Amino acid sequence: MPSPFPGMDPYLESPDWFPALHDGLIVFMIGQLMRWLPEPYYARPRQRVWLEYTQRPIEPDADVLHSGSKTSRRERGNGGVAVAEDVELAEPVTVSVETIEHDPYEEPFVEIHRRQGGEDRLVSVIEVLSPANKTRGNTGREKYLEKQREVLTSQVHLIEIDLLRAGTHATAVSRELAIKKAGHFDYHICVHRFDRPRDFFVYPIQLEQRLPGIAMPLLPGDPDVPLSLQSVFDRAYDEGPYYRVVRYGETPIIPPLRAKQLKWVKALLQSLA
Repeated sequence: MPSPFPGMDPYLESPDWFPALHDGLIVFMIGQLMRWLPEPYYARPRQRVWLEYTQRPIEPDADVLHSGSKTSRRERGNGGVAVAEDVELAEPVTVSVETIEHDPYEEPFVEIHRRQGGEDRLVSVIEVLSPANKTRGNTGREKYLEKQREVLTSQVHLIEIDLLRAGTHATAVSRELAIKKAGHFDYHICVHRFDRPRDFFVYPIQLEQRLPGIAMPLLPGDPDVPLSLQSVFDRAYDEGPYYRVVRYGETPIIPPLRAKQLKWVKALLQSLA
């Protein structure tokens, strides 16, 4: 059963569903690419892995030391704090914590390679951005931006697919410049070709639109291959649990829609009821 939306389904931006959708997009993207890529090109999944750490208090939560102590220069020889006159020292609160290491976070992405004459060359990296990539201070964002900088300075194409309205802009193109040239968008795709280093090819996407077809660059001299992002999304949706578990029209959309968009969503869902 297809999604009720013509393009990206805003209900699936929820943290409850986007991780599974992210994985499905990667899987079916590789399947579609392998139908179009000429020999000797091939697509494969890769994983970016990082660890997250948190702290929790160890009981007792806090140990308040005795209060109201005074010290003076007479205590200098007895291990006290040397001061010029009697001073009432404030007492600290001791908070004991332990650092907890969580299970590794794994984030898949796609690589296109060319294997020829015993040589295997990385040609393109395709990223589907995750909430971690768009969250300031998150290790996943730091890892993503580090990889982005590495690819941008190499002889490798970078294709970034952002299907999340929330979060801090993370694709390689400046958001301000992209909006100035392409107008406002809810989602977008940014393609950077290593053979045109100064250019960023932006596909702006509105919520009401179908997801676009993208020209996927190969090595200079070889023609681009098409990728239908809408077909990839449709397959990921059909093969997932979403039509059985998402409560359309009842569950709040995260992040919230603008008033005009919400009106459009309500009308769309009512027309399909």
